[in-house]
Amino acid sequence: MSSNIEPLELHPDRLFSSDPTVVAIARKLYESIKDLPIISPHGHTDPRWFNENENFGNATELFIKPDHYVFRMLYSQGIPMTDLGVPEHGLQGDMARSKAAEPEKVWQIFADNYHLYAGTPSGYWLDAVFSDVFGFTEKLCAENAQHYYQKITAALATPEFTPHALMDRFNIELIATTEGALDQLPHHRAIAGSAMAKRVITTFRPDDVIDASREDFIDNVAKLGEITDQDTTTWQGYLAAIQIRRDYFRVEGRATATDHGHPTALTADLTTAECEALFEKCRTGNSSEQEQELFRGQMLTELAGMSIKDGLVMQIHPGAHRNHNQAVFDQFGRDKGCDIPSQTVKRSILG
Repeated sequence: MSSNIEPLELHPDRLFSSDPTVVAIARKLYESIKDLPIISPHGHTDPRWFNENENFGNATELFIKPDHYVFRMLYSQGIPMTDLGVPEHGLQGDMARSKAAEPEKVWQIFADNYHLYAGTPSGYWLDAVFSDVFGFTEKLCAENAQHYYQKITAALATPEFTPHALMDRFNIELIATTEGALDQLPHHRAIAGSAMAKRVITTFRPDDVIDASREDFIDNVAKLGEITDQDTTTWQGYLAAIQIRRDYFRVEGRATATDHGHPTALTADLTTAECEALFEKCRTGNSSEQEQELFRGQMLTELAGMSIKDGLVMQIHPGAHRNHNQAVFDQFGRDKGCDIPSQTVKRSILG
C-alpha cells in the first residue's frame, strides 16, 4: 500500500512576487524588518489566555473549534458543524458536554479534508505553523493525522507553549483584543499593574449597541443604560452612555482604538431632531432595514466626533455581509463563518 504523505516544504519567498526584480527588493525589505517586535493593533484573541496563562487543551481546541476560518471550509463541503465540535447556540453545562465531539475524531475529519485548504490563506498559515512552530516535515493528511494530533497536544502541555511564553517566543510587544461595549473587561483589569498590562490591551467595539439589525440590540441598549446609570431611552442619554463606556475601556482596558464592523462605510449628518426620531424607531424595534443602515451611518459620524475628543483611533472594516446563513445562525449563533464580501462598500465610498 503506497503512502499519500507529502513532504512539508515551505519556500522562503512563497508570499513574494515571482518577478525576479520585485522579489529581490521584497526579500531585502523583509530581511530588514523580520526581527522587529510585533505590534498587533487588531485581533480576536481571548484575553483570558493572557490573564490566566494556562496551557491550551489539545490540537482541536486550539486550531479548529474556535476558528471559523477553518471549520467553515469543512461545513461548506457538507460536514456538519456538530461533527467538528462547534457548540450549538444555547447549550450549556452537561447538555453541551454530552453533545461535544471527540477531539481526536474532529482532528481526523480535518486531516481527511486538509487538501481543501490548498492555496487559501488558512492553508498558508496552517502549514507555516505546523512547520515552523511544531517542526513537522510531512504535510498533514489522513495517514498522519493522529501523529500530528498527539505531537501538537503534547507540545501544548509544556511550559514553552503557555500564552506568556508564546508572546515572548514570537516577540510580540503588544496585542490588542476586541471586546463589545458591554464587556466589563475582567481579564484586562486583572492584569493591571503587571508586566503583561503593557502588552495586552482592549479595543472598544460598540456594534452590539449600535447595530439595530441585531436581534439583541434592544436588550443591549437597555443593559447599556443599566451599567452606565444613563437613560438610554433618550438620544442624549444613549450618546452619554457610549462615551462613558469608551472612557471605561480607556482606563480599565488601556484601549487606544475602536473597532467597527459595519456593512458599509455610509456616514450621515442628521439634525438632532432627526436623530432622536430615528433612535426611537431603532430602540423600540420599529425601524426598517434602510433606517437601520442610516442609524449606523449617523453613529459613525457621532463616534468620529468622540474620537476627536478622546483620541481613540477608529478602525472601520466595512463590506462584509455577516451571518448570512440563517440556519447556521439559528443553530449555532453569531460568527460561525457565514460572512461574505459585499460590494456595498464601493457604492457607499464612491457614490
